[in-house]
Amino acid sequence: MKRTLLLEDGTMFTGSGFGSEYDRAGEVVFNTGMTGYQEILSDPSYCGQIVTLTYPLIGNYGVNRKDFESISPAVHGLIVHEHCPLPSHHESMGTLDELLKVKQIPGLSGIDTRKLTRLIRRYGTLRGKFITGELSNIEEQLQQLQQSATNHHHVATVSTSTPYHMPNTGKRVVVVDYGVKSGILRELSKRGLDVIVVPYNVTAESILLLNPDGVLLSNGPGDPKDVPEALPMINAILEQNIPLFGICLGHQLLALACGGNTEKLTFGHRGSNHPVREIATGKITMTAQNHGYAVRKESLSTTELLLTHEAVNDETVEGLAHKTKRAFSVQYHPEASPGPMDANLLFEQFQSLMEAEKREENEQCLNVQI
Repeated sequence: MKRTLLLEDGTMFTGSGFGSEYDRAGEVVFNTGMTGYQEILSDPSYCGQIVTLTYPLIGNYGVNRKDFESISPAVHGLIVHEHCPLPSHHESMGTLDELLKVKQIPGLSGIDTRKLTRLIRRYGTLRGKFITGELSNIEEQLQQLQQSATNHHHVATVSTSTPYHMPNTGKRVVVVDYGVKSGILRELSKRGLDVIVVPYNVTAESILLLNPDGVLLSNGPGDPKDVPEALPMINAILEQNIPLFGICLGHQLLALACGGNTEKLTFGHRGSNHPVREIATGKITMTAQNHGYAVRKESLSTTELLLTHEAVNDETVEGLAHKTKRAFSVQYHPEASPGPMDANLLFEQFQSLMEAEKREENEQCLNVQI
């Protein structure tokens, strides 16, 4: 079927449609990863977005059972240069086209994805919409696209509505779900941590009733300033000096709670090949990233936050640590789903913080008894 992508600046790309016949609109972004299209499609952080994959052939290893990052993908569309209809992989249980049909995600193939990517890099992310079939009333559809309101409720869309428990025998971690990926929960569980996942609008009082050893602020979609209810909760957790780890959106929310500021990037960082430099050592880590906003570096001067990591490509903020509290955060995705495993040790760092706190509590109790 014929399908066209119409951008808000009037640019059009016409190719072949696959997946769902249902046309949708969204912010058009690009991801530079060579693999991981299943994880990208199911990543809640892509809520409301139409994702362009820069690698030219997509779908060649099919779809499997284990690489989903969420049960209900929130992405609004997929754009590829060439769609492979006949995958070949021993774990494949279906095709990309079948997945998109089941999940009602429209796909577009056969266009110049390099041209589209260069357009986004030059002018920034643009809103776009799919049009299936013959084109008609283009001026009217363009006007509707340009006048459509920006959605500020992406986090509420992808967050869990009720808490749930992933029991284990280790330290208890409360994960605040702003759109958490299953890869993050998997990394916590395989380290024996007792995980409780709570909604995005949870209060600090509700978290404290769960008696956590640590709190993790998850990844998620959109502008961190659209989640103002998170800031008093984060400050209350910091006051209790409970170990806190922020990832991606959680990293930005920690910065806002501590008095920092954030800004929208021209085209964001999305891919599995982003180099990050650790300030203290100069060590370079290859990271997986997916975000359109970043912490403003100059805003950190009036906060109690220390810059720990920065992006090699554009020197944006990639890591923070609180100067007096047990809190740290990173802009990238240490669970690497998909992506390199270089940053996976950050989960051990978080676990060590929790164990150190428990040792200090035990020592204080011992001193009181003596």
